[in-house]
Amino acid sequence: MAPIVTPRGPLAAAHASAHTSTSRRRARRASAAPLVAVPALEVAPTDLCNPALYFNRELSWLEFNERVLDQARDAAHPLLERVKFLAITASNLEEFFMIRVSNTLKKLNAGTDEVASDGYNTEQQLGAMQARARRMLRDQLDVWNDLRAALDTAGVRVLDRSAWSADIAAHLSGVFAREIAPVLTPLAFDPGRPLPFLANRSMNVAVTVAFQGRTRFARVTVPAALPRFIALPEALAPPHTHAFVMLEDVVCANIHELFLGGTVEGAHLFRVVRDADIEIEHDDAEDLLQTVEGSLKQLRHGPITLLQVEADLPARMRQVLVEALGISNDEVVQMPGRLGLSDWAQLTRLHRPELKDAPFVPRSLWRRDEDPTVIFDRIRDQDQLVHHPFQSFASVETFVRAAAVDPHVVAIKMTLYRIGAQSPLLDLLIQAAESGKQVAVLVEIKARLDERNNILWARRLEAHGIHVVYGFADLKTHAKLCLIVRQESDGIRRYVHTSTGNYNVETARAYTDLGLFTADPGVAADVAGIFNSLTGYSAQHEFHRLVVAPRHLRTTLKSLVDREAVHARAGRPAHIVIKVNAVTDDAMIRALYRASQAGVSIDLLVRGICSLRPGVPGISERIRVRSIVGRFLEHSRVYWFANAGDEEMFIGSADVMERNLGRRVETLIPLRGERLLRHVRDVVLDAYLKDTDRAMVLDATGAYSRVPAGPDARFNAQEFLLRYYTRGGRAGAV
Repeated sequence: MAPIVTPRGPLAAAHASAHTSTSRRRARRASAAPLVAVPALEVAPTDLCNPALYFNRELSWLEFNERVLDQARDAAHPLLERVKFLAITASNLEEFFMIRVSNTLKKLNAGTDEVASDGYNTEQQLGAMQARARRMLRDQLDVWNDLRAALDTAGVRVLDRSAWSADIAAHLSGVFAREIAPVLTPLAFDPGRPLPFLANRSMNVAVTVAFQGRTRFARVTVPAALPRFIALPEALAPPHTHAFVMLEDVVCANIHELFLGGTVEGAHLFRVVRDADIEIEHDDAEDLLQTVEGSLKQLRHGPITLLQVEADLPARMRQVLVEALGISNDEVVQMPGRLGLSDWAQLTRLHRPELKDAPFVPRSLWRRDEDPTVIFDRIRDQDQLVHHPFQSFASVETFVRAAAVDPHVVAIKMTLYRIGAQSPLLDLLIQAAESGKQVAVLVEIKARLDERNNILWARRLEAHGIHVVYGFADLKTHAKLCLIVRQESDGIRRYVHTSTGNYNVETARAYTDLGLFTADPGVAADVAGIFNSLTGYSAQHEFHRLVVAPRHLRTTLKSLVDREAVHARAGRPAHIVIKVNAVTDDAMIRALYRASQAGVSIDLLVRGICSLRPGVPGISERIRVRSIVGRFLEHSRVYWFANAGDEEMFIGSADVMERNLGRRVETLIPLRGERLLRHVRDVVLDAYLKDTDRAMVLDATGAYSRVPAGPDARFNAQEFLLRYYTRGGRAGAV
């Protein structure tokens, strides 16, 4: 077996920033204890539950988002790609406030004083999260200022009001009258009229108006349905540039038109972010669809977790907003610049190819019009592996299309988690159902932040005669499975596609994922059993090929890790490589610590959160953790075990998190045969472990640092894989 290359060279020392103590949240609450820096371990603790051995989950996620923000800072990326990364970090951070901060706030207000594995109690946790997130909000503005200067040099200008000429102002006044003002609704608020409802992530203008001898307050919502960046006509733009103005600037410049007879004394922007996490009481969830829909309606009025205000908002107006919204000053962040940078994704749609990554055309495993018999024959002959986005998602679409049109296919079953706004797969499922095939689909309507979209798709599928189930109240179905049942000359045969990523054509262009097509009877029987459990009342306990959560996944992974420890103690080859999005499960971290202590070499490729602390003498000095954030979002999950030379590898939908191991329906599938195993080991994993361009290595202090490049040029794993597949490389071609 070719060796898997591990990181070499000394790791640079990095900061270990201290956590500040949390501010006062309510007068009734006691002050929080000061938060301490991650301690340096001079002597390794013998207790593997010692808080010093764990990094805080929430702060680790924020450090991941910082690594994404680093991509926006990195001039190695084309300019509009850097803007894209800025928008992604802003969207990520909003979700952090909507989900993670909101959950912690709810625990705190309910008096739930949990102590996490890292030793933080609930109040310390919240204070650390808010302090770090506030700093990131301001860091994003600094990045935007740098990007804005670079865009200006490249001929893409965003003009503030101070840069508008008289002609531009006149043009925009006409745009306001024709296209913007008809959408606006000024709403007064005063002691007799409470502050009108503010939608989640809405941008608003707080207006002070002198009217009939009194100062009055009003609110105007900046319409989200209109483009945030308004392009100026070529005649008004500086020569050879694309020039934009901001929608909110046009609104504020002309807002006096909404208050005729009064005098606008001030107009200041503010933005709210609300709790967006659905909570379902399992005992009351007799009708899951109705329960989720009811929860979504309630979430419109979810508690506010973040109020962003312009830095020059007068103190009086700020206090009016705080009191009217019923929040504390801890939820308020004064922003010395633009609000809502997630909207900057609009800029990336600008047609400036020289400011973007070079396009590529991914290859499909088969032609779009391929004869279905050819596709099924190839899968029956040998398993087929596909690696997105380096290989096209059209491979999956063509597989489902073949099933929809093939007269020999009698049934299609599928799980759908994050479907996307446009999905050709759903049209194919409808086509199959209307042609008389049995089609059953599990649509996970509890997929966080995709609930509304999934409910719409589920109803559309039902309207076309497809049997739709919504999963379990107490479990999310996160497994990615498609089962095709085909009548062949020698009887019924089943074909399976399973993947590490969603059946979503949009994310398949941006996320790295592995998918497998197989006709293995053992795999097909397992998948059929899972669908029987999802759609009926089966409770299958044993599986032939798949490792399934919540039934066996935790115990199987632990036994595989423990087995490597046994091999290491006996002097046999022992090595683990795990590539996932997150490692936070305490019990699995302790199992990895014990394996390291036994002598197992462990490489963890963890894109995001990592609570495990590597490099601790006597505990984890044999564990290396690296994170790769690059052009594509790393999303594939791979588990490889050396097993004294009789290696085993699994791919699937599960991360090393408590929710994936115990509270979701997840699957891992073993890669059978030397051809596929060698490809993933020697091409895919080896590339990520050799990366010196995008990889960041986690040290024992909690800091991430770049990998030294050495004498050779930096190696970029994603670019290598892109070239490999574009030039015709396939699984088994090594």
